[in-house]
Amino acid sequence: MAYNLKENLMKEDRLSGGHRMCAGCGGPIAVRTVLRALEPEDQAVICSATGCLEVSTFMYPYTAWKDSFIHNAFENAGATISGVETAYRALKKRGKISDNYKFIAFGGDGGTYDIGFQSLSGAMERGHDMVYVCYDNEAYMNTGIQRSSSTPKFADTTTTPQGKAIPGKQQNKKDLVKIMVAHGLPYVAQTTFIGNFSDISTKAHKAIYTPGAAFMAVMAPCPRGWRYPSDKLMDVVKSAVETCVWPLYEVEEGKYTINYRPKEKKPVEEYLRMQGRFAHMFKPGNEWMIEDVQKHVDEKWEELQNLAEIR
Repeated sequence: MAYNLKENLMKEDRLSGGHRMCAGCGGPIAVRTVLRALEPEDQAVICSATGCLEVSTFMYPYTAWKDSFIHNAFENAGATISGVETAYRALKKRGKISDNYKFIAFGGDGGTYDIGFQSLSGAMERGHDMVYVCYDNEAYMNTGIQRSSSTPKFADTTTTPQGKAIPGKQQNKKDLVKIMVAHGLPYVAQTTFIGNFSDISTKAHKAIYTPGAAFMAVMAPCPRGWRYPSDKLMDVVKSAVETCVWPLYEVEEGKYTINYRPKEKKPVEEYLRMQGRFAHMFKPGNEWMIEDVQKHVDEKWEELQNLAEIR
């Protein structure tokens, strides 16, 4: 199927304005861009785990969703959308449905990396024709900014408060994308919305129209949890990419491709300094924390480059 980015960006939004997401939140931008990758003739069933996205876009009897929408519990988005996809295939086989539907689940990192991981893993392993999109804001933002396994090391959250006892979260972020790759999926991608939206748009189209199960991780910063001014959202995601904190890459049938390589890889402190959750790392005597994060980012970037060179 031919893909035209310009035409894609001109499509009508399938998530309407008027929702209650915060100004400067990356979640609705991620959702809108992914849904624009749907072809106009295709309908969709959208499933969303409990979280900021759900409570802010679907307050009964009002909805911001123009496609069929299912709200399910925190832990079972993968099971819910895979069940609907199975029912659709059965009904279409019997000739009771003629329309074309695509099946997309959205979940934050809490409902994806942690609470919903078992359900997600099962759906991916079974190979349902669906896409799971994690809009990753790196904490349980909807319930009070608690740490998740997606939260980066040293981040200040309500359950890992920085202070004399601990310097914030003490573990590195879980590499969920590689875990999804290990499921043998035909398509896995890591992306965010920068520049002309080409990267996330192209990957969303691939994910939706690649037969079988697909997974996308989209960095979607949270101004409340990350503590940056609302108008600095795009600066934050750009810095994440330029420092290689959040590389843009995809894995098709096990083959890694890096979609963007910074001409000059920026030091990680440029990214950290933009966010209040890392402010304590810049206090005198805490330089070792920045060095620790830089070392980890460098190691992960080198590992990714090695994977992308394997043929």
